[in-house]
Amino acid sequence: MFTGLVETLGTVRSVQDDPDGRLLVLAMPFAGELNLGESVAVNGACLTVVACDGATGSFQAGPETLQRTNLGELTAGDRVNLERSLRAGDRLGGHMVQGHIDGVGRIATRQRQGEWEAVWFACPSDLAAQMVSKGSVAVDGVSLTLVDVEPDRFSVGVDPAHACEHNPGLQTGGGVR
Repeated sequence: MFTGLVETLGTVRSVQDDPDGRLLVLAMPFAGELNLGESVAVNGACLTVVACDGATGSFQAGPETLQRTNLGELTAGDRVNLERSLRAGDRLGGHMVQGHIDGVGRIATRQRQGEWEAVWFACPSDLAAQMVSKGSVAVDGVSLTLVDVEPDRFSVGVDPAHACEHNPGLQTGGGVR
């Protein structure tokens, strides 16, 4: 379980395709604290640590994950949003986020509204059907409140000075939960 508050950014060191999916090797500030089998949200997708050292963590992304996320598009040098899983007693500052991704949305339009920006995401109608105005959604692991929901798109309000420049997922769109 996660909060949808990005803890830090990591960098993709390498990506290796294999018959069962992809192996992602990520440079991350907390790599030295990881344990095998631990869960980490990578762009919002809950992945399991399969190898770690003091500088990197490795994660296997299977076919279902690659189909429903933007993790299959990652290449060496890309930045990713990272959040370690919650522990009992942790403060919940965002929304409860499982890390189970339902599909991919893409930024359709961005409209300035004073200091804020309305960001509309195009998404499959089956995803939009699960959303309600003023409910919550996570985009690349960033917990957001839905403003409006239409049959094939939804909007959120973000403060670009604080959210977009620090969260690559809000610049390109990505995994939606």
